[in-house]
Amino acid sequence: MRQLLPIAREAVAVARRIIRSRPLGSVVEKSERDLVTDVDLAVEDAVRSFLARETPEIGVLGEERGHTGSEDLWWALDPVDGTTNFSRGMPLCGVSLALVSGSASVVAAIDLPYLDETYSAVAGEGAFVGVDRISCSTVDELSSAVISIGDFAIGPGAVEKNRRRLELLSYLGSRAQRIRMLGTAAIDLAWVASGRLDASIILANMPWDTMAGVLLVREAGGVVVDTDDTDHTVSSKATIAVCPGLRKEILALLSD
Repeated sequence: MRQLLPIAREAVAVARRIIRSRPLGSVVEKSERDLVTDVDLAVEDAVRSFLARETPEIGVLGEERGHTGSEDLWWALDPVDGTTNFSRGMPLCGVSLALVSGSASVVAAIDLPYLDETYSAVAGEGAFVGVDRISCSTVDELSSAVISIGDFAIGPGAVEKNRRRLELLSYLGSRAQRIRMLGTAAIDLAWVASGRLDASIILANMPWDTMAGVLLVREAGGVVVDTDDTDHTVSSKATIAVCPGLRKEILALLSD
């Protein structure tokens, strides 16, 4: 899979150039409180075209255009993760691309266009930002931890789902050093991998959002599991990424 990493890195570079150069045009609510912009669509179309030329035998699942091609080996693409942030001129957004084989990621690239950072990983070979190897933090006490929480739920069942999130926020808010809600799973997971965050609790799992970041965290020495402490896969219900020292405490909290 190592030979596919340059392709993944160039794909997110294609996306970065569009995001940084194309003025924001339309912003449309594609579902309840869920936005898509003309830039999201332009990026996905450009990256799909690039991947079709470079890896025609590999399928693509994109957030905006769905799944095409192979279902055994496929790219998971979020053209602009953090669309709401992007549409408001906030720099916390990114492009997330993972190569998924079976139920797990084997290649990952995340580009943060406004922070000038590109994260990448190949299974078994470590995680990097640029050419520098990264690793998860060594924090082992909740009182010293900075933890990100995923966005609130929307759509059917949101009231009950968000009750759980509010309980989680209340518990962690009184015990952790700080809580953050960044609005982008790509940054949440990339920053756990690089040690800027000590854990990320995302009570959802959309492959285009998470699969690249999951590989980064694992290759950086971290743990990514579902809420029941089983290994995270494309079919997991949640995405819990933690540095090793916090695994037991975070999972015990979620089981409660």
